Amino acid sequence: MEEFIFGTLATDQLKLIRHRASHRGIIHAHDISPRDPQLGQPITLTVHVGTNLSLDHIACYYTTDGTQPSGDKGVAYSGTSAPFQMTGVIWDTLSWSYQQRWTVTLPAQSSKCYLRYQIGGWAAEGREYYAEWPLVKDAGEFAASAFFRGQPIPEHLDIGDPHKPHTFVASIDAFKPPRWASNAVIYHIFVDRFFPGNGNGWLQTDDLNGFCGGTLWGVAEKLDYIAALGANTIWLSPVFTSDSHHGYDVTDYVHVEPRLGGDEALHHLVNEAHARGMRVILDIALNHISNQHPYFQDASTNPDSIYRDWFTFDNSEVGYRSFFGVASMPQMNVANPSARQWLIEVSRFWLREFDVDGFRLDVADGPGPDFWSYFWPAVKAEKADCYCFGEVVDAPDVQQRYIGRLDGILDFHLCDAFRRTFARHVWSEAEFESFRSRHVQAFPPEFIMPSFIDNHDMDRFLFQSGGDKEALRRAASVQMSLPNPPVIYYGTEVGLSQAVSGQSGFGMHVNRVPMLWGDDQDTELFAYYQTLIAQRRR
Repeated sequence: MEEFIFGTLATDQLKLIRHRASHRGIIHAHDISPRDPQLGQPITLTVHVGTNLSLDHIACYYTTDGTQPSGDKGVAYSGTSAPFQMTGVIWDTLSWSYQQRWTVTLPAQSSKCYLRYQIGGWAAEGREYYAEWPLVKDAGEFAASAFFRGQPIPEHLDIGDPHKPHTFVASIDAFKPPRWASNAVIYHIFVDRFFPGNGNGWLQTDDLNGFCGGTLWGVAEKLDYIAALGANTIWLSPVFTSDSHHGYDVTDYVHVEPRLGGDEALHHLVNEAHARGMRVILDIALNHISNQHPYFQDASTNPDSIYRDWFTFDNSEVGYRSFFGVASMPQMNVANPSARQWLIEVSRFWLREFDVDGFRLDVADGPGPDFWSYFWPAVKAEKADCYCFGEVVDAPDVQQRYIGRLDGILDFHLCDAFRRTFARHVWSEAEFESFRSRHVQAFPPEFIMPSFIDNHDMDRFLFQSGGDKEALRRAASVQMSLPNPPVIYYGTEVGLSQAVSGQSGFGMHVNRVPMLWGDDQDTELFAYYQTLIAQRRR
């Protein structure tokens, strides 16, 4: 069965739409060299001018003193203006025309700062056009949302205002991922499905869209089990106050969901984990919140609300921009400085008040690279050795934009290769190794990309392999031999599978089945994982 892991690029049609959108207007796409600018390094910016524009001049307006840059036709109103030079043309067969390539090199910086910049281009006569980052991403999301709803997709998508400047941001700093993250073996827990604890049984196990009764108390009771497996880092599904079983639609960002045990349970779990030398990572969604959150409720009912511009209201079917058109998950407008700072302070709160060790950042490509340029220095200032890795389900050239803005990202392409090779047998192991050896060259080694073979948003590996545990063993063996930290989705190590495919209209919640305990576990498979992890850690 073909998998839709890469939703916005799941079909050739969606790939073509993305390609066409990325070849129109002034496309910068955070093309900055070096990717992670250090003190004393000049910075080169590159843009491509699409086939629909003919420009004579392009300029960069930039600041490094914390102010907002602005300018018009090469004249800086705030900051400094630097002219781009046209350095060549690139043929694009799908557009059957040429793109232009322009570059500018900005001076090196001697102290830590934010480089803020806008890019504008113009012809001798006419208005100035600007590079606008959300343009291509929004086109891809719009097309994919229509595709998965069975709606027609237009040939060309022009989303956004090309005359409205976008402010790009890069942090000039010396931050690096924490050393401990390279040696992490991460155990990914869906809290409601792991263990009830306190002597309680499951509330129910039939409705996987409902609550099954797992708690943080239960996770704490099973820390010795996780340690015996060999994992030294726990990644928890969202624990914040939420009305759903998954927790990605948050109604209160500064308290733990009472159903999961409340604040006391998380404090207890973190203390118990740290006492065993284990780290705890929270899963947090900063791209969107719940439509029941008080801030959104106020913004949606009061046009004069101070939170109104924290969201993007429009004339769409939902009435506002949301995660893939899901009404219950309105998207945050992180271009608003107050909204952006609130999300950053929420994250710092959990590092400071609960001493967690980092974050898995849900839909990290939603807020985009500029947001994480603000986020990363702020959380490092709160806890220098925290580990923050993002979920960026996109092509590698897009994923590379997060180098120098996060500690790393989840390796979805390696996951896809694992499943093609060992679960679905579409690739040979030689093809897998050929892909892997090239893939690893695309990212610097200090950009830590955890590997995984299944997670909460795709069919479990054992289901995809038709129950073939030997295939699972082979995949696990290769995974544990690779350099980046491995992630084990709860239950994979004891043979946990699922009843039906989430890609057959049932929804991906069908893989979030309750954990197997006691005699239901495949103890031989568990022992195999133990051996692999022990060998890895030695």
